[in-house]
Amino acid sequence: MSAPLGIGIRSGSYGSLDKQVQNGSARKATKMLKEKEKERLFLWICKFAGRKKVGMLFLCLISAAVFIWVLYVGKGEDSQEGNTVPSISDNESMSASDSKSEISRKNAMDLTTKLSSPPPGYFLGYNLPPGHPCNSFTLPPPPADKKRTGPRPCPVCYLPVEEAIGLVPKLPSPSPVLRNLTYVYEENLSRDREFGGSEFGGYPTLKQRNDSFDIRESMSVHCGFLRGIKPGRKTGFDMDEADLFEMEQCNGVVVASAIFGNFDEINEPKNISDYSRKTVCFLMFVDEETEKYLSSSGKLGSSKKIGLWRIIVARNLPYADARRTGKIPKLLLHRMVPNARYSIWLDGKLELVVDPYQILERFLWRNNATFAISKHYRRFDVFVEAEANKAAGKYENASIDFQIEFYKREGLTPYTEAKLPLISDVPEGCVIVREHVPISNLFTCLWFNEVDRFTSRDQLSFSTVRDKILSRVDFHFHMFLDCERRNFVVQKYHRDLLLRLAPPDTFGHSSPPPPYPPPLHVLETSPEKGANSSIKRGPGRRGKDRKAGQRRHRKVAAGSREMEPS
Repeated sequence: MSAPLGIGIRSGSYGSLDKQVQNGSARKATKMLKEKEKERLFLWICKFAGRKKVGMLFLCLISAAVFIWVLYVGKGEDSQEGNTVPSISDNESMSASDSKSEISRKNAMDLTTKLSSPPPGYFLGYNLPPGHPCNSFTLPPPPADKKRTGPRPCPVCYLPVEEAIGLVPKLPSPSPVLRNLTYVYEENLSRDREFGGSEFGGYPTLKQRNDSFDIRESMSVHCGFLRGIKPGRKTGFDMDEADLFEMEQCNGVVVASAIFGNFDEINEPKNISDYSRKTVCFLMFVDEETEKYLSSSGKLGSSKKIGLWRIIVARNLPYADARRTGKIPKLLLHRMVPNARYSIWLDGKLELVVDPYQILERFLWRNNATFAISKHYRRFDVFVEAEANKAAGKYENASIDFQIEFYKREGLTPYTEAKLPLISDVPEGCVIVREHVPISNLFTCLWFNEVDRFTSRDQLSFSTVRDKILSRVDFHFHMFLDCERRNFVVQKYHRDLLLRLAPPDTFGHSSPPPPYPPPLHVLETSPEKGANSSIKRGPGRRGKDRKAGQRRHRKVAAGSREMEPS
């Protein structure tokens, strides 16, 4: 009795025990009738079909049921996916709210993903949001100032520093075709079939030069520092171990400049964000002569820093010409800071006045470029540039003529509109903004080789190297306006000019430069300092001689007003 009572009590919420017993008996009788009907149906089927056919029929019914179930589940998953909003993320992960069907689907696709996944991703540029002010930004017309006809800065639409920092690419830009770039190392230099070159850059033959423009997946080219495995260690342009170690720690952005022959005053960058002060390497390369002046004037102490600049002394310089020596950190910076991603090069006469991340965003990332340089503000033809260099005594005329004739035989032609969208063949090379990827590193290596082989006037060889590379690969190259360059750097004047223009006995070696630069015509017509310069300076003029000299300078300036010192 206890057992039935327990059952009744446990199920009493569904009705009384008597009714459940009656209902159970009725259900039992109904169930027996249905089973008899199924047996009759089965016997009837077997009567008209053999056992094999009956088995096939059941197999078909089971397959149809499975197929309908799969369609129903798949439709549910598709509707779930269609209602979700896609998001862009470098490292996507499964959220806790993902359904079990989504997890199973991703697990099922895991093998396919592994087999068909593309190579590591690259940065492919971006567009600013619709309606962003920089999208509709246009340059205003230059101010109508008849008294000032020379170059001047123009407005540039930078992003705020915080936004520019937030847009730093997490991935490198692609390097078309070229993936692996190594550099020639020769302990015993070969001078067979020598055609220009140096102990520092080597003596590549014309065949080796031509082969270096044949872009391949893996390449090994001459790129300075030829006599050592590690640049700066018994290679020429030698540096202290402490400096080499510090440069290896630069793994993000580098701003670099150089002063050789005590030629310029060090210009402290302005408007630099706290983030840039912490993350950007500011490197100033100097020779022993400049170091001596900086130390004796009390500007350089044991910290090896002047403001933001870390002063790096280069010894055992490979060239007597300070201009040619300056091309080493300018064009081969990627060899000295091997872990850096981006760099901004400034000539020693320039003062940086915009944050480095804003410059990189505006001229590289926003344009999806890996190399950016400004065009010359007036000249755009190499032949015209060569004549201007000869007229200003920038280099020996015979050497300039030889270089231009060599390029003419290779196919160099005057610049015309047929070269568009390339807007100029002549850069203003005092600023270079670039990403350190193999193709841009190759470009500066080959550009340096031309400077090492021919004249140190890098404006003459720029377009030849650029055009040879562009004829083979899609090199993401960007040339911007000179007035835009003048927006983020202020051009100061060489130290010897400042000394000569200062009042007597008021501007010694340890005194700061005057707050305002001299008139533009003085800069444009003053001879530049260089160890191999063909110009010989006489003693400074005084009194009436000074006035006569100024009149003579103004006469020269009328024919070469577009010239800038570099």
